[in-house]
Amino acid sequence: MNSQVSTAGTKSDPASVGQRARRRVAFRLLPFVFLLYIVNYIDRVNVSFANLRMSADLGFSDRVYGLGIGMFYITYVLFEIPGAVIVERWSARKWITRIMISWGIVTILTGFVHTATQFYAARFLLGAAESSFFPGMIVYLTHWFCARDRSRAIACLYAANPAAALIGSPLAGWLLGVHWQSLAGWRWLFILEGIPAVVVGIITYFYMADRPTQAPWLPVDERDWLVKELQQELEAKSKIRNPTILEAFGDARILRLILAYFLALTGALGTIYWIPTFVKRLSGASNVAVTSLLLAPALIGLAGMLVNGWHSDKTAERRLHTAIPLLAAGLMFALLTLDRHDMPTSIVFLLLGSGFLYAYYPTFWAIPTIMLSEAAAAATFGLINSIGQLGGLAGNYMIGYLNDRTHSLTASFALIGFVYVLAGSLILSLRIREPVGVLRKSN
Repeated sequence: MNSQVSTAGTKSDPASVGQRARRRVAFRLLPFVFLLYIVNYIDRVNVSFANLRMSADLGFSDRVYGLGIGMFYITYVLFEIPGAVIVERWSARKWITRIMISWGIVTILTGFVHTATQFYAARFLLGAAESSFFPGMIVYLTHWFCARDRSRAIACLYAANPAAALIGSPLAGWLLGVHWQSLAGWRWLFILEGIPAVVVGIITYFYMADRPTQAPWLPVDERDWLVKELQQELEAKSKIRNPTILEAFGDARILRLILAYFLALTGALGTIYWIPTFVKRLSGASNVAVTSLLLAPALIGLAGMLVNGWHSDKTAERRLHTAIPLLAAGLMFALLTLDRHDMPTSIVFLLLGSGFLYAYYPTFWAIPTIMLSEAAAAATFGLINSIGQLGGLAGNYMIGYLNDRTHSLTASFALIGFVYVLAGSLILSLRIREPVGVLRKSN
């Protein structure tokens, strides 16, 4: 009798219900979100591995390749903010399904390009297809995860970046060596890696639920607890400030975040799309050896993101956890420019700098969620990400230009190191006003 009463009491205890709800949501959503972003990231950066052969086969200069990479970000930026708002106000499930199926089809078609114009068009269309995927996923996570868990949830999303490299690097090394049906391996790289996006996109439509109130797999008591908790956080933020979308866009702190993110992505996206070429030219190694070496920054990045996201949530601190990885990555690239002629040391600095960077991502995206209302935060994600992604156009074109102009990689490494240090310094100068009782609520 006493046992039954005790059990019933435990089930109705809010702390117990909350713990079960948080665990159930994490186990249900995070593995699938992780899978989605792995597929996304592989499809986005497979061109960097394809370029180990593609430019030589098609006669592209570094500037042509860099501009082609940048074309992706023109349309990506144009549709970023509307897409994030669509996720907030319409349906994440339907919108992400549309995104994945369309980008999978465009990726497959990229395997059949023959000219620079066709390459530019393929990248342009891929940007349009994929735009708003990332901010849409961030917005989606805010519908399910409380502030105390949000940095870890975003860390799980971003951990797919290095995890995708762990999968994509050896896969690319193998596919670059095949020659099926008279098609070069780099063409098969696009064709075969585009198919999973279409398949997973279809699964997304049936697996995802937009909000806790629409999830049949969530027990009623856990659903009620989660809805109440999320609503209380929104109310706590609104007591401090509840800016409109336009007010958020004019906030000096948001503008500083935008500039920092633009600078960070100028370096990061340049590194991502050029690092196979960098390693190849520094080492002279085979394509298989190059793709194997690139497992190192992926492992460093995976560990760094998870540990940094966990420690940031534990200490309820965002600014230093965002700035330090950027400054560390900038230092590695600065050292790389000073020691360019010692090949082993240069490779080490390059791989370390590329790996250290990843750790800043989840804590950076936790910052806007603690400053803004839900609708303003959704649009702000799109604004920050869309303008930041222009760094993909600027960074890749500038690296291609500098490589062609100087016939050396030193200027490109100096550019990457400089923008990382500047981005980290901007984050350090930021002052964040956190809603009382939200981030520091005990676990």
